[in-house]
Amino acid sequence: MPTPTSLRGRHQNAYSPRSTAILKGDTDAVPDANGEVPEDTELVSADGYAATEVFGGKSLSCLGYTYDDIILLPGHINFGVDEVDLTTRFTRKIALGLPFVSSPMDTVTEHMMAIMMALHGGLGIIHYNMTVEEQAKEVRKCKKYKNGFITDPFTLTPEHVVADVQRIKETYGFAGIPITEDGKMGSKLVGMVTNRDIDFVEDPETPLKDIMSTNLIKATEPVTLTEANTILRDSKKGKLPVVDADGNLVSLISRTDLMKNRDYPTASKDATGQLLCGCAVGTRPGDRVRLDALVKAGIDVVVIDSSQGDSVYQLDMIRWIKETYPGLQVVGGNVVTQSQALHLIQAGVDGLRVGMGSGSICTTQEVCAVGRPQASAVYNVAKLARRFGVPITADGGTASTGHIVKALSMGASCTMMGSLLAGTEETPGEYFFQDGVRLKRYRGMGSIDAMQQGSEKRYNWTGKAAVKVAQGVSGAVVDKGSLKRYIPYLTQGTRHGLQDMGAISVSEMHDSLYNGKLRIELRSPAAQREGGVHNLYSYEKRLF
Repeated sequence: MPTPTSLRGRHQNAYSPRSTAILKGDTDAVPDANGEVPEDTELVSADGYAATEVFGGKSLSCLGYTYDDIILLPGHINFGVDEVDLTTRFTRKIALGLPFVSSPMDTVTEHMMAIMMALHGGLGIIHYNMTVEEQAKEVRKCKKYKNGFITDPFTLTPEHVVADVQRIKETYGFAGIPITEDGKMGSKLVGMVTNRDIDFVEDPETPLKDIMSTNLIKATEPVTLTEANTILRDSKKGKLPVVDADGNLVSLISRTDLMKNRDYPTASKDATGQLLCGCAVGTRPGDRVRLDALVKAGIDVVVIDSSQGDSVYQLDMIRWIKETYPGLQVVGGNVVTQSQALHLIQAGVDGLRVGMGSGSICTTQEVCAVGRPQASAVYNVAKLARRFGVPITADGGTASTGHIVKALSMGASCTMMGSLLAGTEETPGEYFFQDGVRLKRYRGMGSIDAMQQGSEKRYNWTGKAAVKVAQGVSGAVVDKGSLKRYIPYLTQGTRHGLQDMGAISVSEMHDSLYNGKLRIELRSPAAQREGGVHNLYSYEKRLF
């Protein structure tokens, strides 16, 4: 019998004539000649089915499955839950610490959601149900929230007045401004103006040269971000200007960003230390103008938002983006079949968004009779996309941490969440009370309400339709509190799921999916009832 190999102390499946006989029901093979019962690892493959059998077996291939239709069988645990590694990829070049992405919906993601998702290691995709200027402003708020080297700070001249500083403070929320000879970057630094310099100045027309601080602590190039942060921490100042050998201003570092680095060590950041931020756009000609403004605002990835992504409109848009902005990562979709996915991959996408009609507020499958159950869609698209190195994001049908684990186990690299994040403090909108319950509004981008605000182009690519056909609904969800508590709950629940499966990382779980080690079973309606809370007169369900 071949010797089982070991991975972190775990035995892998070993197949021998004796274990094969056992699996075939040959009772003479139990026990062996020495009276010993074979190791349980030799029997693991008797449980459940590989994904190829569940989703591609001849007797089952006519059926599509949702997350609730399947159950993942447990594996062997030899590591702690805190050792589970959830790092993943959203696109070919964008890596995330958590496989969580917020959906570009107007009741889910604006700058507050995008900031908090990125701080925790995920990513927020800002919706486009607003003007170009408004969407670009949302991007700038996210990108400016946490910086490394600030290479384009606001600068003023000594001849500017206090009113100019107050105007910047009212608009952008800060007043730590470098003063250079000509008010531009690359000019000689002559001073700094902060809140302490202007708090008690009564005349708003007072020139800055009369109040600015000139005895400055500076860092001189070349300097690394770590070295600059050390100088800033030791100086106990709010801002640290970085100058070249001639004293010209080249960048700025903020103390508040140093504190954010401490509080959120796994934040999703770009090469300059700013938070990652994505935006959604459509496929109409006007969206090319929109994208130009978003690129100037600093987006890291664009998600082409369409209910059915396999169209000439989206293919043309992808090719145009890749020609015009070759460094910009592009996520295409939505798709649910391998054929759809292949067309977008051939056009040049860096990531795919998978799902059609599976969201809690989506009625596409009901209205249009087109779509696919989400587990089947994710598995089949991921199997193809993997061959091209294109990560996929499961979009829709995610109502719990269990669904997140199932999406990842079917081959998704990330999960895009709408209803799961709706109702948190960071989503747009105000809370209201109904029957004593604190609620927040949540609507599908295919609802009439959202379409009237501009999201119609997600479903109609050629112009305004004479009759709008809703593919979503408007509703309300219960208050979930702040993402500061909610994301750690989602993270820990996902880690527990991978641990129970015996997978220490997302990449290892994907390997198990494709080599057959991951075992799956289908659940009958009775089994699904059994898997939830049942046989209680009343109960309280608290998530955390």
